[in-house]
Parts: sequence; C-alpha cells; structure tokens
Amino acid sequence: MDDILDAFRAVGDPSRLRILCLLKSAELTVSELVSILGQSQPRVSRHLKGLVDAGLLSRFREGSRVFHRLNLQGYARQLVDLIEPNDPVCVQDLAHLGEVERIRNEVAERYFAKYAPEWDRLRQLDVDEDQVADAVREMLPLTQSERLLDLGTGTGRMLKNLGPDVLEAVGIDSSHEMLAVARSNISRWGLKNCSLRQADLLALPLPIGTFDVVVLHQVLHFLKRPWAALSEARRMLNDGGRMLIVDLAPHDLEDLRDQHAHYRLGFTDIEVREWLADQGLACETIRHLPGGQGSDGLTVTIWLAKTVGPKVIM
Repeated sequence: MDDILDAFRAVGDPSRLRILCLLKSAELTVSELVSILGQSQPRVSRHLKGLVDAGLLSRFREGSRVFHRLNLQGYARQLVDLIEPNDPVCVQDLAHLGEVERIRNEVAERYFAKYAPEWDRLRQLDVDEDQVADAVREMLPLTQSERLLDLGTGTGRMLKNLGPDVLEAVGIDSSHEMLAVARSNISRWGLKNCSLRQADLLALPLPIGTFDVVVLHQVLHFLKRPWAALSEARRMLNDGGRMLIVDLAPHDLEDLRDQHAHYRLGFTDIEVREWLADQGLACETIRHLPGGQGSDGLTVTIWLAKTVGPKVIM
C-alpha cells in the first residue's frame, strides 16, 4: 500500500506525467527531456529525481550521459496507461520526441556508414545473418514471461531477433558508438521492452540471478579471457536459466587478428563445453553453420547450455 501511495504522490505534477509518457516510448537523457518539455535543466532533474526515488524510473550512465527509462517492474506502466493516448500535450511531446530520435538516427547512420564497407567485406566471409537468426530462434524457444540479457549487443541484432518474444531484454556493450547505433535501431524496430546499458562484460552492474536467458553473440573471440566472460554471464542466470553462445569455429584468417582485434581465431566444441561445465552449465545443443565464399569462408557455431548446478570454479 505504501509503495502505491508513493507512486501516486510522485506523479502529482503534470510535468512528471509527461515524463512518464515520453519514457514509455524511449530512453532519454536529461538534456533530451529539457528539449522536449521546454523546461529548465534543474526543474527537469528535480522531477526525475522524484520519479526515481519513487521507483517509477531507473537511471544509468553511458559515458558522460545519464539515461532514464520506465521501470517495467513497478507501477509506472500502469500509471501511464491511465493517460488518454490522444491527450493533446502528450501528442505534442511525442512529436518533439520524433525530432530527438531523428537526430539520434542521423548520428548513428554517420557512424555506421563510416564502417559499413569493411563490415560488408567481413560479412562475405561470415554466415548469412538471417540464417543465424533462424537457427537461434529454433534452438532457443522463448516465452513472454522471460527476461533476456544480450552481452556485447553491438548494433542490437539479437535484440531484434529475440526481443519481441520475451517480457524484457537488456543489451550490454562497452562501446558508446555501437550503443548509439543500437539505440537508434531498437527505436526504429519498436522494441519498447528492450533497454541498453554501457558496461564492462567482465563486471556487470546488474543484480545476480535475475535473467532467464543470456546471449553472447560474436563476443568471445574479442576477449583475452573468454571463460571469464562466461563466468560473469553465469552470475546473471537464475536456476534453470539458459546460455546461448554464437561465435566462430577455429579458422586461420590471421588478418582478423591483426586488423580487426580478434584475439582468438575461433573455438572448438571441446573447449567451450569445458568452460560451460566449469560454470555449472550443461551444453545441450551444438550447431555448425558453414558460410562465406570459397576456402576463406568462416563457420559459425551455436552452443546452447542450461544451468544444472553451481559453478565448479571461480
């Protein structure tokens, strides 16, 4: 009862209801909310603090910026649903939000265009993205009651593939630039149940054991200690949780190491199974997807594992 009363007290101001309405559609910074609401930064910050203190919003830092989003686990969504969808003020705010998102998209497109030619060359060696997405969905059936964590989300491809099938999905990446692209993408795809965080994959700032599924898509080959990433990912899983890894099978393309920061040239099934077993995970399914052009084509492997016990080693 006290929590409900605190929530109603926190929204006892039209500006706070406007903020909730906006954050139902997108994660926003203080400066973006200032621009949309036409209010001073101190006033907007004061409103945000009240909503965060009441548990209606969560806030997280990404580089020098702080984003705010609706707390899907609290009463915020129910309060927003009480607001008439065609309320003139909210309609106007959402129109201004569209301009903010347009600017975001332009920034993301400039970054993507800069690197797209090289990514396109690499994709010719890799397996078709749609083929990987189809295999992942087939191997990893999901339900609307599950929470998913995508580690190394990049441009958000796995969120696009799996986000619509779960209650909530969180994408983690260490790159601010890649998160800008991902944020633009999930907005364009309409994935309102997906959020993004900038964080170190080896030190996740998230509650332990709160996710049903953890995905690591083309992440491990960039790491010096891939088993450490699996250990941290395991901490995020609840009992009976599942972990899905998508990465490269062993290959000898040394230029990927020299020019594209690939620390490891693929992984064998044996070593991945052993790493998973060390974390109390049993590998249930393995699928190999050969692709690319000619002898330089890369093979993508998908490993699906389930928690069966506590971690054996730290």
